Amino acid sequence: MLTEYIRAAMRRATYEVLPDGTFYAEIPGLQGVYAHSEQLEACREQLQEVLEGWIVLGLRLRHDLPVVEGMSLAVAPEAA
Repeated sequence: MLTEYIRAAMRRATYEVLPDGTFYAEIPGLQGVYAHSEQLEACREQLQEVLEGWIVLGLRLRHDLPVVEGMSLAVAPEAA
């Protein structure tokens, strides 16, 4: 499920060539998930690393992560 969530989120990524010839990428709807690099492939790889860290932190802090292509990474509440 996690791998599919990451793949789905990466499909939503947008890329832009900046005036200096470098690349900028972000995933709309996932606040703070962006990357910047001199090469497109490096930018994509960096974006995925940022996404993975964002997911881990979000789960650890028990944040409500967005549903992506119908997939949810919601954490079940702890039993009292």
